[in-house]
Amino acid sequence: MSRHSGWQSPSHWLESLFVAILRHEYASAMRFGPGGDGHKLPQAPADPCHLYVHVPFCEALCPFCSFHRVRFREAQARRYFKALRAEIVRYHEQGFRFADVYVGGGTPTVAPDELGETLELIRKLWPVRSISVETNPSDLRPEIFSVLERARVTRLSVGVQSFDDGLLRAMGRYDKYGSGEAIRERLAATQGRFRTLNVDMIFNLPGQTAAMLDRDIAILLDLGVDQVSFYPLMTAPTARNKVEAAMGHADPALRLVLYRKILQAMRPAYRASSAWCFSRGEGMVDEYIIDQDDYVGVGSGAFSYVAGTLYSTTFSLRQYHDRVLGGRTGITQSKVLTPHERMRNDYLVRLFGGELRREDIRRKHGAMFWVRMAPEVLAMRLAGATRHDPDAIRLTDTGMYCWILMMSEFFNAVNVFRDQMRRNIRAELDEYACDTAPSETPATV
Repeated sequence: MSRHSGWQSPSHWLESLFVAILRHEYASAMRFGPGGDGHKLPQAPADPCHLYVHVPFCEALCPFCSFHRVRFREAQARRYFKALRAEIVRYHEQGFRFADVYVGGGTPTVAPDELGETLELIRKLWPVRSISVETNPSDLRPEIFSVLERARVTRLSVGVQSFDDGLLRAMGRYDKYGSGEAIRERLAATQGRFRTLNVDMIFNLPGQTAAMLDRDIAILLDLGVDQVSFYPLMTAPTARNKVEAAMGHADPALRLVLYRKILQAMRPAYRASSAWCFSRGEGMVDEYIIDQDDYVGVGSGAFSYVAGTLYSTTFSLRQYHDRVLGGRTGITQSKVLTPHERMRNDYLVRLFGGELRREDIRRKHGAMFWVRMAPEVLAMRLAGATRHDPDAIRLTDTGMYCWILMMSEFFNAVNVFRDQMRRNIRAELDEYACDTAPSETPATV
């Protein structure tokens, strides 16, 4: 995917206006309604789609993380995995076919035997071609590698965030996962065990300087890992308060400066397989939404997108267990996208991966795409964000930064929705933070 090398940097006020508009648009897009009685799964599409498996357990909760996660308790985790496997079987019975699998969290490897059994089930039900699993540096251990290798995991994604010891301490990760040097050594020992080793990093953290980022990039280039994903700091309001209390305020004016450093340093050794993912080869990209028309999310707090409808499962782990093992689906919220919203979704996520092919536009939306999307398409072209080739619309370097902002605000809107759902089960989440089992909570979240 070739792109222009020049930059048309937005002024700070224009960027702020752009972000404010995006925030309003995506907040509207994430307004779900009740998902019905929960007895019916979506109709299986004709083509294979992507399976996302959510494992919400972590041994410790990082302040910057806005994902649906709870503190690991073995008994509750085993109950959860039992329901998770039952839900996976139900999608198989419904006729769904899955080509690729992504297991995220949380930390999926906190219960390796349960994870292994779940991946073995998936392999038994479908001839999947790839499995990606997230983990943390402390789980880069031989006994966990053995489980993942038996399951034929093709991509291991390690949440590192930074190699700077000061930032690791501020994030509460130093004591849990070790120093930057210890993490570097574990990554070096892991390289080559899986088809793709990805390292997740965060840029524009509070207190992070350009020199700190330069050092992080130098370590990654020296390691030569297969893939690196550089995420801008993205937090829901509740997580943002925790980050600011622990680390201070991030400087939004630094975001562009740091992103330009990343682009300049990572190329040409790596190619940009998305606006924030850089690969040496053809490794699996972190964002499964880029290449799939439909995807299914299983587990508490997971999202699905099937045939133009968004679905969300209950955020209550107890209710998730009871609903699924009681013969119902875990889905409690849904939203049918309008034709314009579906066009906008395709424009956003396909271009995030670098290109939107004209044949795909014709097949899915026809000529009306160019009518309904004319303001967005024209504005991005005039801003120098896109290049219109005969076969596809492609991002320029300027466009890559614009799409960083767009996807950040999209995920921030998702995080706000997660915040709202988690507030409804506050008592249950508080009990997960203690040594007692969660009690009953309403089944509406």
